[in-house]
Amino acid sequence: MAFDVEKIREDFPILSRVLPNGNRLTYLDNGATSQKPEVVIERLNRFFREENANIHRGLHYLSAEATSNYENARNSISEYLQTPEDSELIFTRGTTEAINLVTHGFSGEIKEGDEIVITLMEHHANFVPWQILAQKTGAKIRYVTVKDNGELDMEDWEAAFTEKTRIAAFTHVSNALGTINPVAEMTAFARERGVLTLIDGAQSVPHGPVNLQALGGDFFVFSGHKVFGPDGIGVLVGNRDILNRFPPYQSGGDMIDKVAVEGTTFREAPEKFEAGTPNISAVIGLAATFEYLSGLDWDGVRKHEQSLLQETTERLKSAGGVRILGEAPGKASVISFLMDDAHPQDIATILDNVGVAIRTGHHCAQPLMTHFGITGTARASFAFYNNRDDVDALMAGIEKVKRIFS
Repeated sequence: MAFDVEKIREDFPILSRVLPNGNRLTYLDNGATSQKPEVVIERLNRFFREENANIHRGLHYLSAEATSNYENARNSISEYLQTPEDSELIFTRGTTEAINLVTHGFSGEIKEGDEIVITLMEHHANFVPWQILAQKTGAKIRYVTVKDNGELDMEDWEAAFTEKTRIAAFTHVSNALGTINPVAEMTAFARERGVLTLIDGAQSVPHGPVNLQALGGDFFVFSGHKVFGPDGIGVLVGNRDILNRFPPYQSGGDMIDKVAVEGTTFREAPEKFEAGTPNISAVIGLAATFEYLSGLDWDGVRKHEQSLLQETTERLKSAGGVRILGEAPGKASVISFLMDDAHPQDIATILDNVGVAIRTGHHCAQPLMTHFGITGTARASFAFYNNRDDVDALMAGIEKVKRIFS
């Protein structure tokens, strides 16, 4: 079915909301969290109304039904992601926990003198855990710089690798700049040197299907709430052999093989890393999310998002007194900007008064902000359900900011 943004908007109940100040909601904070389609909301409701039970080991009907839906969700999400055959899909609380699981797993393998490569455009979730790992083990981190236009410096990327490099972690799409990194090229470069890789896909999965076999990383992570699904749920896809040699990340029920006073043995991945009762409803809701996304015209989506990005970029530049941070070619539909006379917090407050929701601050990317010599930006991030009325509302708000601070 051809992409029709107005038809799509009908699938998202919150987009029709009128705020207490009388303004129509213009939601441009999709980089922080996305809105949810009715089919996902209803799937969550149906689980709690009709299917709620704990999974695994239960002999009654509801438990068996919930277990089946939970494991079917794992299979359907794996299919959507086109995961490699030697991978395992593990459910976590989100991208942050998924990365912490991986760094915890490497804590017994990384040693003093080893090196880890990360980029300056990483979200703190893919920055701080590696710093902590380095501090614990005596490893060294090499940081890859960013060009003035927001592109990753690929020459610096290649120069960062030495014979001591063990792991490289990098984002697929920058949450602060919208830059889309050439991750397939990056994983191939690392693999040739025997270096393991982790891809942060939190900002890429919302903008279209990913083929993990083609991307080629050893680990891939993302969060449900950023991809039009429930919050409190995330995904880690990792190489089965590597995961099975990792120690447990958490311990408790369901991840054990046998418990005795003499000691405990553990199951293999994925169960090994899903201790306790998981977020069953969110897993099932996430599967419903990907079922919804699989029915979209993604070529149409990409053209639509790029059209919104181009129009907004041109109108911001024409407004005068606006600096856009990050103009890498082919970037995703994220615009970070500064205004000459208005602080980002003032921009967001004034926009909020006219119903426009954006994000301000360092966007959990302080090293990147420091690199550009600033403390933060205002950020408008678009999803496929945004339309030109949203662009008009944003620009009307920007004009109000200019009038107030002129």
